[in-house]
Amino acid sequence: MPVQRCTTFVDAPRRLVAGMLRDSEAAREALARAGHDFSSSVRLLAPGDEAVLVGRVLPGVRLSFRSRILRVSPEGMTSVLVGGLARALTHTTTLTEEDGGTRLTDEIAWTSPFGPLGRVGDVVLVRRLIRKILDVRAVAFAQRAAALADGSVVVATALVRDGRVLAARRSYPPELAGRWELPGGRVEPGESEADALARECREELGTDAVARERLGTDLPVCGALVRVYVADPAPGAAEPQALEHLEIRWVCPGELATLGWVEADRAVVADLQGLLADR
Repeated sequence: MPVQRCTTFVDAPRRLVAGMLRDSEAAREALARAGHDFSSSVRLLAPGDEAVLVGRVLPGVRLSFRSRILRVSPEGMTSVLVGGLARALTHTTTLTEEDGGTRLTDEIAWTSPFGPLGRVGDVVLVRRLIRKILDVRAVAFAQRAAALADGSVVVATALVRDGRVLAARRSYPPELAGRWELPGGRVEPGESEADALARECREELGTDAVARERLGTDLPVCGALVRVYVADPAPGAAEPQALEHLEIRWVCPGELATLGWVEADRAVVADLQGLLADR
């Protein structure tokens, strides 16, 4: 089975790089520079989502690959081929924290579809295609990381109680009204992310909450980074109320996938299910 490996360094924190890995819009823009097409029905890829890559191998020759995401986490991402010429292809990206940034290691393994002739094609076409795709993505990641580093941060609150997480149904803007989200908002200048979370819970829910650990990857949305924090109700905190939302609900693990989440929060449903299962 042929294996292609590529390692590059990205001057950005690991959770930010992991967020860029799952950003289908970033992938589309990056690969378009090399004449390739990338598409997905969602902006932020999550386990079970699919994406299609149409790679330009030679002038007039294009190969189509449809892959399914198996895993996304701060440690990397794994996908498998579910359509295309190769009979089997697995792409694993591993992210390792290093001083000043993140080491990104790609490993792509596949089975040639046409025996010995296919192995020749691997060397002449497929390996070259993979290398060019990974190289152009590395350049795009470096540029996008620099842009996001100067952008705003939004905190989202995974408030957990009795094995359930609090979800809130938006009342505005019109294009998002009726969809569900984790409560939160932008971090103000000079404010820590933990303090922003506590303030937003008081403003939106009329309750006090204490930020705990981070959950999942950074989520690049509309030029900002959404960061999800697990939180606990503060001792003696008031019962949450829907002060700025249409309604709020305490949601159990089995209900999470049934809600119509906003894009960023849909991407962490699997993380929320794991969190509640652990607790």
